Amino acid sequence: MGARRPRPRLNIRWVDPAQTVDTDARHGEELAEITNGIVRLFSEYYGRGPTRAKSFVLDDTYVVTVLRDTMTTVERTLVENGHADQVRTVRLTFQEAMEDSFKGVVEGVLGRRVAAYHSQLLVDGDIGFELFVLED
Repeated sequence: MGARRPRPRLNIRWVDPAQTVDTDARHGEELAEITNGIVRLFSEYYGRGPTRAKSFVLDDTYVVTVLRDTMTTVERTLVENGHADQVRTVRLTFQEAMEDSFKGVVEGVLGRRVAAYHSQLLVDGDIGFELFVLED
């Protein structure tokens, strides 16, 4: 039996919960607004929205919206018949065309400029990710 590798050290910051109550409530409302705005764009432009969606803020710099069950019937049919790459290509092209609208949701809610935006679809599991990097 070989030597055990040391575990990497995690850089964890402990926060006093009493200091974050107002911030968490404010972020919760803002994140709900972001989620609703992103879902609204999906509904309007894809003809249907995801069945589940939730947004997260990480390190006050990144906003991630996770969407489940976003594919249309046409997209699911294409994936089932071996055309997942085409579905991803069309989705990426669409997201690039709609970039200003998606960024606008986050910028409008948070009052901060989005420096970068990326969208990704995992066809296995039908999970989508909208990632926004906020400027300082």
